[in-house]
Amino acid sequence: MSNDFKIRRIEAKDKEAFLAMSRDFYASDAVLHNIPEEYHESCFAELMRSEDYARAYILTLDGDTAGYALLSLSYSREAGGLCLWIEELYVLPQYQGRGAAHVFFKWLEENIPAARYRLETEPDNHKAKKLYKSLGYYPLDYEQFIKGN
Repeated sequence: MSNDFKIRRIEAKDKEAFLAMSRDFYASDAVLHNIPEEYHESCFAELMRSEDYARAYILTLDGDTAGYALLSLSYSREAGGLCLWIEELYVLPQYQGRGAAHVFFKWLEENIPAARYRLETEPDNHKAKKLYKSLGYYPLDYEQFIKGN
């Protein structure tokens, strides 16, 4: 088996695989808490409706689904243009440690130019922090506030 990961846009045929991986992601230590089931379904519906706000990509290896990435788009006046949020990057356990994340981030920068690429991580996710720093990402000294879900 090679380590030649491929990346393609999500399609309707990916629904069950995407939902299963999304559930696994939100049940993992990579996030602070799980989300209601209907959020998984509504996300997929939005991805099929348009690419105005969110886009998803499937990572494959030798034709098999290996993971997914979920991106959100916004305009950042501070950054001077498109801000691309890497909301989720999930690689199935059997494919982890084989370079999928490196392939994805390289592909992202080559294929979706943005003024700023932004992501967040759970504070204790040291493995993710190490990866992001190795790719040139650095902490942004803002605190985030939310209201609602």
